[in-house]
Amino acid sequence: MRYAVILAGGSGTRLWPMSRAALPKQLIPFIGGRSLLEVAADRLEGLIDGAKVFVCAAAQHREAILRALPTLGGEQYIAEPVGRDTLNAVGLSAAVVARRDPDAAIAVFTADHLIEPVEEFQKIVHQGLALVEARPETLVTFGIRPEGPSTAYGYLQLGEPLDGGARVVTQFREKPGAALAERFFQAGPERYLWNSGMFVWRAATLLDCIRRYEPAVYAGLERIAAAWDAPEREEELARTYPGLKKISVDFAVMEPASRDAGVRVAALAMDLRWLDVGSWPMFARTCAPDAHGNAVAAPRSLLSNTERTLVASSDPEHLIVAAGCRDLIIVHTPDATLVCRAEDAEGIKEIHKLVGERFGSEWL
Repeated sequence: MRYAVILAGGSGTRLWPMSRAALPKQLIPFIGGRSLLEVAADRLEGLIDGAKVFVCAAAQHREAILRALPTLGGEQYIAEPVGRDTLNAVGLSAAVVARRDPDAAIAVFTADHLIEPVEEFQKIVHQGLALVEARPETLVTFGIRPEGPSTAYGYLQLGEPLDGGARVVTQFREKPGAALAERFFQAGPERYLWNSGMFVWRAATLLDCIRRYEPAVYAGLERIAAAWDAPEREEELARTYPGLKKISVDFAVMEPASRDAGVRVAALAMDLRWLDVGSWPMFARTCAPDAHGNAVAAPRSLLSNTERTLVASSDPEHLIVAAGCRDLIIVHTPDATLVCRAEDAEGIKEIHKLVGERFGSEWL
């Protein structure tokens, strides 16, 4: 059977001060009044049976996410006691699903993407599911046609053609420097695609890869899965999960699998509109620009002689006035305001850390 897992455990530090520990980016209703998580779940309607859609996220956000997704059953929520990166999130999800269905094919998505048109997205995911159903040894990843020489994404290096328009992935290239990113971009999408962080695989195939590449992680996941339907689930999770090696699924599985003769890593290109809403400049692209290239997501604002500036606010009573501004990010919440140059947006992650060190975790 076909299943889907939405990973919704990100902290969203580059979207501070609106993204907070209590209300991370995937739950903020800033996409036309809807959250990224709601958009991600809606995108699966008609593709995957709703009873077979799971969400893997922090235990502390369980109630908020179940309220946001009222059709999601409690047993479809896979709660992480702490975040341990994507290998453990996808591994635990696969282990839980495999207990119910050893032949499960799982599509893995994240809760911070905007993808259009949805019909084309579903068609491509269907191709990926059909591929792993026909060839269980295959791990499928989805690649995005690069819009430019970005240093913000990893890249998929493509090899020979496979069934249904897929391509062999010969190498995963981590986020490159500017010169290497330019070389990848100039080589074209027939050679390099952005790594989207979305996957399709058989649960059993993924778990076997974890067993062979990261045996200690596999042993821990097996202990948790064995207790999943027993009263000691929470105890086992709390005892074992925090000690699992913190590593991404790209590093732990996809990279070694691309060199493993017993496994095939394939990429399907998603030639559509894809936004990874992980930073304020990317969020700005979700807003309709005005005549001066400004993006406004604030209930009360006035922009005068201002260009290419993002103004966002979650405070309906606060007025933001920007005069004579160029290429800025201005974000206001009831207890914190951020102003920075758009070109410094990647540094907000470090600012988030400094705020916590100087003023305490209540500001995070």
